[in-house]
Amino acid sequence: MKPPPLSSSAAGIKIREIDIPLHEIGFEYVEITPHKISGRLHLTERCCQPFKVLHGGISALIAESLASMGAHIASGFTRVAGVHLSIHHLKSAQLGDLVIAEAAPVNVGQSIQVWEVCLWKIYESNEEEKKTLIASSRVTLKTNMFVPENAKDAAVVLKKYAKL
Repeated sequence: MKPPPLSSSAAGIKIREIDIPLHEIGFEYVEITPHKISGRLHLTERCCQPFKVLHGGISALIAESLASMGAHIASGFTRVAGVHLSIHHLKSAQLGDLVIAEAAPVNVGQSIQVWEVCLWKIYESNEEEKKTLIASSRVTLKTNMFVPENAKDAAVVLKKYAKL
């Protein structure tokens, strides 16, 4: 997966109701579609381990959240559940760095979807923007599950912000 371009005009959506845990760490969505979910995160102490680097659990949280959101949309807003997450932490990102994330489907089946999620660290200089892959993951999700009555409104927020 190639890193998405990061333009200064890309407005990030920072909405609590989309995903409360991601909102709490400062994650902003850039694109929400059935084919791609992307966003960015400026690393603060809230998402770093004591050594001032991105916590691996935060990378996993981002991967599972973006893949689940994408699978939910791609399945026609049916209930989804993650059944497997694998993640490779390739490089570190430091406190203060900008990280971008992108999830895209590898396979969208009737009952199982597989999504790839990549995280890149951004280096900005006067001449160019450089991206380094810091984590790569695969998320397998069960889809088309029964939606209980108390969760019937789960898709309302996504439908409001997604480009369908």
